[in-house]
Order: sequence, then C-alpha cells, then structure tokens
Amino acid sequence: MRHVVIVGGGVIGLGIAWRSLTRGIRVTVVDPEPASKASRVAAGMLTPVTELGYGEDALLRLGIVSRDRFPSFVAELEEASGVDTAFRRDGVLQVALDADDLAVLDELRRFQESLGLAAEALTGRECRRREPMLAPSVRGGLFAPDDGSVDPRRLSAALLAAVDRLGGTLIRDRATEILVDDRAAGVRLAGGDSLAADQVVLAAGPWSHEIKGLPPDAVPPVRPVKGQVVRLRSAVPFLGRTVRGLVRGSSVYLVPRADGELVIGATQEEMGYDTTVTAGGLWELLRDARELVPGVTELAFEEVSAGLRPGSPDNAPMLGPSSVPGLLLATGHFRNGVLLTPVTADALAETIATGEPPEVIRPFSPGRFHD
Repeated sequence: MRHVVIVGGGVIGLGIAWRSLTRGIRVTVVDPEPASKASRVAAGMLTPVTELGYGEDALLRLGIVSRDRFPSFVAELEEASGVDTAFRRDGVLQVALDADDLAVLDELRRFQESLGLAAEALTGRECRRREPMLAPSVRGGLFAPDDGSVDPRRLSAALLAAVDRLGGTLIRDRATEILVDDRAAGVRLAGGDSLAADQVVLAAGPWSHEIKGLPPDAVPPVRPVKGQVVRLRSAVPFLGRTVRGLVRGSSVYLVPRADGELVIGATQEEMGYDTTVTAGGLWELLRDARELVPGVTELAFEEVSAGLRPGSPDNAPMLGPSSVPGLLLATGHFRNGVLLTPVTADALAETIATGEPPEVIRPFSPGRFHD
C-alpha cells in the first residue's frame, strides 16, 4: 500500500490526510501539536466574495469552488467523525461606518457585479433590519447570501477524529528534514528517527520553508503574518450572522456561534514569528467592533489569542507537485486556510492517488514563483 507522510497537522494537512485515507492510501501525519496553530485561532469565515481583492480573480474562483463544496464536505466529515463542525451558510453582511467606507463598498460591489457575483447593496436602515444591534451611524452595506462560517476548532477536532477512525497515524514530533535522493523518500524527525514514504506532502504553514533538505527551487516562499483575535460570550447569540465592517478604512469582522461565542478579528501584522498578544491589537479590535455594534462592550470577555498565517508573495497558496519528484506542497493559504480546506484536501488527495493535479489547482502550481 502506498505510504504518504504529511508534514503539518492543521486543517490543511488533516484535510488531505482524511481524503487520502478514504482513497485507501496509508497516511502518517507529523506534527508536534496538531490543530493548535492558525487553525485554533482562526474565526472560520467562508467568505470568498467579501475577502475579494483586486487582481485576485483566480484565487476568488478557487475560493468559490471550495465554499460551494463545504456543505457536502462537512456532512461527510461529521458522519465519519461524529463531531459537529458548527457549519452555517446564512450569508455575510458587510457594512460601512461612514461615507468614505461606503464608497469603498460601492466600488467593491461594482467589481463583484462585473464578475457575475451575487452581492446585494443595502441602505443603513436595511442593514439594521437584518442585524438590529448595528449602530445607527452605519451608512450602508452589502449582503453576500452564499457566504457563511464554520468553527475551525470543531473542524480540526472532526478531522483528527476522522483520520484516527480510518487508521491514519499521527506522530507528535517535528519534521526537520525532507529526505531526498532522486525523489522525496521520507522525513527526518527532531527526535532523530527517520520515516520512509512513497510521497511527502509539505503542509507546515508558515514553517514550511524551514524544513531542511530541499533544493532552493523547491523551498516554498512563505512568511508568517500575525493575526490577533478576541473571543467574547453572551448568554444568547449576539448577532444573527457574520458581520464584516469598514471603520474609517480599517477592517474588522464579528463571527457569531450558536452557543453565544462571538469571535472578533483580526489584525494583520508583519512581525515574523512573534505571537505576543498586545494591548494595542486588542484595543483596535474592540474599538472598531464597538463603532459598528455598541453593545459588544457589554459581553463577557473569554479569550484573546494570536496566530500566524502562511503568507505567499501573491497571497495565494502553493498547491501540487514541487520540483522534487514525490514532494507535494500545500501551503501559503494566508487568510483563506479554512475556506480552502475542502478544495485543497480533495485536489491533493487526487494528485497523490493519480499523479496528476486536477485543473482547479493548476493556476497555483508551486513552480510559478521559480519560473
């Protein structure tokens, strides 16, 4: 039986592991602390439309494909694992605090319409009708009906359980080196042991470029991008759906859970591997959230955390075969790791099984930077 070693146990690595196991492939996941990094900090928005950036059309299409796979992906995963992922697809409301913010949203709406995307323009009153807790000063907004959210902590737990139930192996150690002869042949662990494999998948997020043993043209150009997130709690859900807001040019989002948790995020900081939670980061998030939803300051404080997203030079992931035979990359997902989990898991499992990457991920070949 073919043996694949996956370096990295976040939602991307675990998703690939689960989908590969369903194809009858033997899988070992190597991670000293699985499901504990960006996957644990992330809010879990599934918002390819509201995350849209100019010049990122290919990434947008990939995000829409993955978002539309989420219902069947989580249904199968929840059945396989017995874990509820708190998936919901009830739309995302994006609002503007002042006239300048509204002008930005209006420009975004025209761009979305030019791409044939659904985005309904709303007045301030219409926004408050959908979310009564919004401030009277909110000028207007957009509604993306097909977007939604999932709880990444529950998603990670479900993937861990599914991998275990299907016989996958989890090694809680750090991979320090990819073993390469004429092809990727396994990994060396920090504890000193070596693990042989027919194929290796490098899915170690912002640490992917630190794994030794690779030629320069196979090292993924990823960097850590820090994000701080606040979690509050109320006795009942505070908002009916995810709200993203522009507050005098700054972006903030509020993601509600059915159990009363409210996730507020996220900062975006180029601070290397620093994961310090700062007073300034916490203040900025609560300041902007309060401008949009004044009642947020009455909620109970639960947690503040910081994680590292794997950024790439073009903000898009590196997916598929590298320049080293037998080595596949699945990293550089930046802000979209949770959103892109289904399409990444399916595409990488297919590549492992058949040797050919599916068309959907070919624009994101790791070789595009070195070419």
